Amino acid sequence: MSTTERPRILVVGGGYVGLYAAKRIMKKMRYGEATVTVVDPRSYMTYQPFLPEVAAGSISPRHVVVPLRRVLPKAEVLTGRVTTIDQDRKVAVVTPLVGEAYELPFDYLVIALGAVSRTFPIPGLAEQGIGMKGVEEGIGLRNHVLEQLDKAESTTDENVRRKALTFVFVGGGFAGAETIGEVEDMARDAAKYYATIKREDMRFILVDAADKILPEVGPKLGTWGKEHLESRGIEIYLNTSMDSCVDGHVVLKNGLEVDSNTIVWTAGVKPNPVLARYGLPLGPRGHVDAEPTLQVKGTDYIWTAGDNAQVPDVASRKAGVENAWCPPNAQHALRQAKVLGDNVISGMRGFPQKTYEHSNKGAVAGLGLHKGVAMIVMGKMKIKLKGRLAWYMHRGYHGMAMPTWNRKIRVFADWTLGMFLKREVVSLGALETPREEFYEAAKPAPAPAAAAAPAEKAKAS
Repeated sequence: MSTTERPRILVVGGGYVGLYAAKRIMKKMRYGEATVTVVDPRSYMTYQPFLPEVAAGSISPRHVVVPLRRVLPKAEVLTGRVTTIDQDRKVAVVTPLVGEAYELPFDYLVIALGAVSRTFPIPGLAEQGIGMKGVEEGIGLRNHVLEQLDKAESTTDENVRRKALTFVFVGGGFAGAETIGEVEDMARDAAKYYATIKREDMRFILVDAADKILPEVGPKLGTWGKEHLESRGIEIYLNTSMDSCVDGHVVLKNGLEVDSNTIVWTAGVKPNPVLARYGLPLGPRGHVDAEPTLQVKGTDYIWTAGDNAQVPDVASRKAGVENAWCPPNAQHALRQAKVLGDNVISGMRGFPQKTYEHSNKGAVAGLGLHKGVAMIVMGKMKIKLKGRLAWYMHRGYHGMAMPTWNRKIRVFADWTLGMFLKREVVSLGALETPREEFYEAAKPAPAPAAAAAPAEKAKAS
């Protein structure tokens, strides 16, 4: 960490908003005008819409993450967490990965912490659940699912086999529907290489408390998506929730009980809880309350955007929708980050702030290879697509939204190779415990009973 006499712009969070806001600020900033400091527990940003494809092996995990230091070479990148903020003194407390916490003064502040998985106190969920918010979880889910097929192929116990081949997904929004679609596709491909496993032996279950899935694309496409997944043998239970999953025994509110080693939790997100310690004005659901200019209410030196912010949807309100707020998606995050970056520079120079306004352009979702739904908004017209064409729209949109040309090219290269080469279906489960084999080899062997006897006799005498 460097010390400087220049004003410091502190960006808390290195996700989509944090990365793009910092990049925009540095692009617009004059040489030596300020120091930009980005603090995040990870040294990279993850493009979350591609996590289902990471779980399915369609994209290499390294290609959906963007190294912060590489993209922001002139910024100060600190790997750690901002635990508290003293607004009166304009000081943040940073806790690094290693070592003591320290104070970091700032002049301007950007809150871009994003969101975390929204969970409930369900017995067994913390021990059994797998989230889908980070690239580590995407890799872990892929390895875990393939490992279950290995277990099922190798056992003679029918109960163990059935539990290994049952996969439960909770949450029917984009994350849940896309993940179960991609993972089912991968498992179907992988089954071809197992002598005793067929797709009919597997059980995929999708659970949601709402009365529909994929609400983001509208009721008609949501219904088509549900029917499509069901046509692939996926069981979908709506208007129900999970009561418990202790030791993998899943109990649903509708009375269904199954045993499963795989419980994937994608039932929505909530703002990062650490926001409550920052002394900022929060909305009813814990989001930072922001003005249409993305300034935090009641301040002129703090800005926020993205999943952790409650930003008025100016375009929808002009169209007559009362109390409309910007939804937490990449479409808004990208555009908000640019306006936020511009407004930080304007605020630093004493210029007026710009209002964030964006009309919804639609939504796209992939449900596996060559399968998807898309709703494109063009003025007052909504174009609804499904199947292969929607899948192309999904890949095209998110491929171009992927940060940096380096990562765009790598992602498109993965997809191109996938057209000619078969999908990889190898499980690397040992990734989660890479030292286990070495530890077993290196730990001291127990002394044989015969060798230990003389020592015990000498001790007794």
